[in-house]
Amino acid sequence: MPYTTLTAADRAAELARSFGDFWDPSNPLGSAALLAADEQGVLSADGEALLDRFGLAAEYVPAELGGRLTHLDGLVRVMREVFRRDVGLGLGHGITSFMAAFNVWTAGSPEQQRHLADVLLDGGRASVAYHELAHGNDFLRNEFAARPAAGGYLLEGVKQVINNADRARAWVLFARTGDGPGSRSHSVLLAGPDDVPADRVQRLARYRTSGVRGCRLTGLAFHGCPLPASALVGAEGRGGEVALRSFQVTRSALPGMAIGTVDTCLRSVLRFALDRRLYRRRVFELPHAAAVLTAAFADLLLCDSLSLAATRTVQLRPEQASVTAAAAAAVKYLVPRLLSRTVRDLSVVLGARFYLREGEHAVFGKHLRDLPVLSLGHAGPTACLATLIPQLRRLATAPQLDPLAALFTPADTKAPPPGIPFDRLTLSATGDPLTAALTPEGAPASVRPLLTDLAADLSAVRDRARALPPADRTPLASPEAFALAARYAELLGAAAATGVARSARSGFLSESPWLGAALHRTACRLGLRAGPVPDRWARPLRHELLTRYEELCTFDLYDSAAL
Repeated sequence: MPYTTLTAADRAAELARSFGDFWDPSNPLGSAALLAADEQGVLSADGEALLDRFGLAAEYVPAELGGRLTHLDGLVRVMREVFRRDVGLGLGHGITSFMAAFNVWTAGSPEQQRHLADVLLDGGRASVAYHELAHGNDFLRNEFAARPAAGGYLLEGVKQVINNADRARAWVLFARTGDGPGSRSHSVLLAGPDDVPADRVQRLARYRTSGVRGCRLTGLAFHGCPLPASALVGAEGRGGEVALRSFQVTRSALPGMAIGTVDTCLRSVLRFALDRRLYRRRVFELPHAAAVLTAAFADLLLCDSLSLAATRTVQLRPEQASVTAAAAAAVKYLVPRLLSRTVRDLSVVLGARFYLREGEHAVFGKHLRDLPVLSLGHAGPTACLATLIPQLRRLATAPQLDPLAALFTPADTKAPPPGIPFDRLTLSATGDPLTAALTPEGAPASVRPLLTDLAADLSAVRDRARALPPADRTPLASPEAFALAARYAELLGAAAATGVARSARSGFLSESPWLGAALHRTACRLGLRAGPVPDRWARPLRHELLTRYEELCTFDLYDSAAL
């Protein structure tokens, strides 16, 4: 498989070079061509052909099965290059395959894993069907059923809004296999169009959407459709566990990919702010515009820090499931929320131009429409907080482990870990190595007061979590418990940013301005501070923003080439 011997950083760079200059109107893979495909409601044919040549599906397949997947943050880094250009292409070409496949990598038999790996490595796609429109994120109330029958099961029911269901060669289906309430009545099944009688399955009409218009969102209706017992993924009645273990991975990774989308939005608005003049000054020099752009840069770096810490925790601390589940839920809640707010704030600087559907700034409006799809995915913000709430008391009573520098350092800078430990992902554990990074000890003097206040707030959150009554430790908790979970997510983001800054040996990430700005923004959201980022941090942060723009580098933690 091409590129297998390259690091994720090198593969991401190669993919960026293959896409070419995003802003060149003559580039068939540039913004103008991708916008034109979106307007037609299709995915870019040139884009899909490029990703096929690159063998993108190999990024989702573990190395031991012939793919390139060795660490999650590497997968995020490669996929970010796709999402930087077109969310629809990232989702529609096959990130759904990643979401489907992790159920099989986590609990499937060797035969199922080999089969799905062969499908993906051959350029095929997989779809995953968790939810039903009638029940939303409460997939344990699903009605789609796999009833016992001679030699296997009979599928009965409908799954709606499945990405690529009409062109996938494998379907991962979450189905009811028992009549009782709770997770033990559901199972996961692996099937495909070649495994079922054509007259027992119906492909439903395509759903049209306001964002990611090129994605093929359809549905499947099964009518007494036979399926062999060998289709069962894991044990019968363990579907909820399989899904939750997979969510630890997908909820950590997908928001990190979305950072590439906001990177492009920030670049688009910065282009405008540097070219446009008002009141005899560039827009970039106006105080409000400068403050918005600086804040966007700081928030993007914090989001990337949390995404990195979450994916590395899944990799390096899989047995600490209370931490990995909390980190995953926090990422899926906080990162899309902050990124969406960042894009809305940036739209004010762009003004009426963000409504335009053509021209060099039209990509901003497209990303603005597409980003909410990534924010929801298989779990919206409320569902993520509902996942986090039951973990709060366990996290509050768990010992704070010494934070590992490796949790806050991209894998490419060290020896890659030996694959993802799918068999060690669990649903109960103790110990917390992430929030322990949120401490003023050893921090630069300029950020020490912020860290002191944030650490004190974290201690207060832990005290309140320990006192939660039993009713507030479930998804049916009170609004106060949901607010406490949201506050914990904010503090986890601050801890991740602090961990990244402490772990950086040199350069921009080891310096205090970006960390001070990111922590100040967090403190403002928590009501501990007010006002814009202080100038002692804002000024060097704006300088770094301009430097990266002029040198055509990304605005994330990696500071890599952005063609």
